[in-house]
Amino acid sequence: MKKESNIRLIANNKKAYHDYFIEDKYEAGISLAGTEVKSLRMGKCSVKEAFIRIENGEMFIYGMHISPYEKGNIFNKDPLRVRKLLLHRSEINKIEGKIAEKGFTLVPLRVYFKGSLVKVEIGTAKGKKLYDKRQDIAKKDQRREAERDFKVKNLY
Repeated sequence: MKKESNIRLIANNKKAYHDYFIEDKYEAGISLAGTEVKSLRMGKCSVKEAFIRIENGEMFIYGMHISPYEKGNIFNKDPLRVRKLLLHRSEINKIEGKIAEKGFTLVPLRVYFKGSLVKVEIGTAKGKKLYDKRQDIAKKDQRREAERDFKVKNLY
């Protein structure tokens, strides 16, 4: 039997869900320095502007901002440096085949601790058009209105 894993969210990429249709999700490890992990434990991370590329059969994340650790002095790394994502070769090949299709890209969805390990959830995504975004906003507004009406009716 497998124990329940202790998952603690560090950063979430809400913008990705707004700009893309997420097809598949994958969990990847990430190669970090010690001071970066300490900074992540304090919640200092942003993946809003980040993107992922596959180069020479390896996966890298660009633009992920991890703030320098305050007490790290000379051991701190560049906050925006390129970091390697850790996946099995078969997963990388599967993802590479998927993004070879027209219109697919890789986006980081969230960064979290799973036990003591830092994980990145990545998704293969297809870009939304402006009218798709408008439809999503309209659906959210309808749901919000329905919830508000339901709440008002139940108060009386």
